[in-house]
Formats: sequence, structure tokens, C-alpha cells
Amino acid sequence: MGLEVGEIYEGKVTGITKFGAFVSLEEGQTGMVHISEIAPTFVNEIRDFVSEGQTVKVKVLSISEEGKISLSIKKALPPEEQHKPRRPGPAGKRPGGPRPPRPPRPEPQQGPGRPGDFEWQSRRNDSGSFEDMMSRFKQTSDEKMSDLKRGNEPRRGYSRRGQRGGGGGN
Repeated sequence: MGLEVGEIYEGKVTGITKFGAFVSLEEGQTGMVHISEIAPTFVNEIRDFVSEGQTVKVKVLSISEEGKISLSIKKALPPEEQHKPRRPGPAGKRPGGPRPPRPPRPEPQQGPGRPGDFEWQSRRNDSGSFEDMMSRFKQTSDEKMSDLKRGNEPRRGYSRRGQRGGGGGN
């Protein structure tokens, strides 16, 4: 009697690699369970879920023309457990301990006190013409640019060598 795609069988885990586990089935046939088919949750280390010599139920996903058998432990589980996240490890704990709580996000600041804010529309309806608004915008922009330039200018009175004055004599 041969294996059929879609059927569930029992087998014994005979080997574990980084990418999957090999399972020995009936009549000496061996199939492979890819790491993505080990459990219904993320699997980083296969040995956290199965061990060599363990008997497992597997579902046959496919049999290639070359005879390679693709298996799934995850799809052999009852339907209610196939999508249920399980925690790996013997104690069911996350590696590295519990996740620390996130700090609360600060509330966004409102108002003209923030740098770079410009009030595009006046709160009053009698704001004047477009030219008036552009003039105010340009004036505010020029003031901000001069403040920035003043902050970036090197201090006068000292040369690069730390000597007083503008000369650089030795």
C-alpha cells in the first residue's frame, strides 16, 4: 500500500536539520517536513518542537516525480489547532524573557510655539490681500533664516589654532 497525497500518517523523526525534519514512514519511505510546516507558529529552532525518535502525525503534501515526499506536521493537527499560536520551548516561555511594555507615545504639540510652524491662514477673516500674506511670510522666513545663520557662524576672535586675533603667525 503506497502513500496518498492529503492523507495523514504516523512516522518517526529520524533526523533534524536547520531547514526541516526527516520522518520515516511506512514501507521504509522517508519524507521531509520543512521548517515552515513544523508548527502553526514561527519556528526558529526545530528542536524546540520535535526531537529525534519522536513519533509524529504528518500529512502528505506532495510526492514529486523523483519520489521526494513533502510532509506537514502543522496540517496534520486538528483544524482548531492549525491556526492557534503556540509558544516554543518546554516551559512555553519566549526566549529572552517577556517582552517589556511599550512606553506611552507623547501627545503631538499644537500651536505656533514649535519651530518651523507658520500659520498659513489667519484666524481672522480680514487677513488682507494675497500680497500682504506673502509679505508676512517672507518677513517671518527671513527672520528664521537669519537666526539659523547666526547660530552656524563661527565665533570671532579665535583662529583655528586657538590663538587670539585673526593672524595665524607662528
